[in-house]
Amino acid sequence: MATLDDATRTQIANIERSTGRSMDDWVALVRASGLARHGEMVAMLKSEHGLGHGNANLIALRARAGEDAPQTDEALISSHYQGPRAILRPLYDAVIDTVRTFGDDVELAPRKTYVSLRRRRQFGQVGPGGKDRLEVALNLDLPIGGRVEKATGMASRRVRIGSVSELDDELVGYLRRAYDEAG
Repeated sequence: MATLDDATRTQIANIERSTGRSMDDWVALVRASGLARHGEMVAMLKSEHGLGHGNANLIALRARAGEDAPQTDEALISSHYQGPRAILRPLYDAVIDTVRTFGDDVELAPRKTYVSLRRRRQFGQVGPGGKDRLEVALNLDLPIGGRVEKATGMASRRVRIGSVSELDDELVGYLRRAYDEAG
């Protein structure tokens, strides 16, 4: 299976092939725009240059490299689990290891504060939900109650866990169902 860095290299090659501009050209364009905030950069790339969100996000991250944006996917993921949140990294790894058993088409798309779980479309998100809880968000219609909470954004439901034992058959079943529905 390809690593996150392999996926990033592929994405960069696809951006360059489809736009006719190198990553260095895109980074220079963003830096020359004078925009300072990540969201502003992404919005400009989408509205003025017709890029999709994922490609615009990657270019903005690269344009901000050397400031506060990690340069690789692994560095970005590691940044989620610094300081008091370091205790959540083994739990994150357990969730990712479980999700990868669903199929070879699982794609991890790291963002600033979480990792998007994708197949043909996003089926979930994983990231810190506080300093002692990991949030597993699901694009799945589930009744709210018990451990299932309403979520905002791309995922409609979430489950917060604090130990590997809470990554139980129920939660794995939810993840699997979300994965299946995304295919």
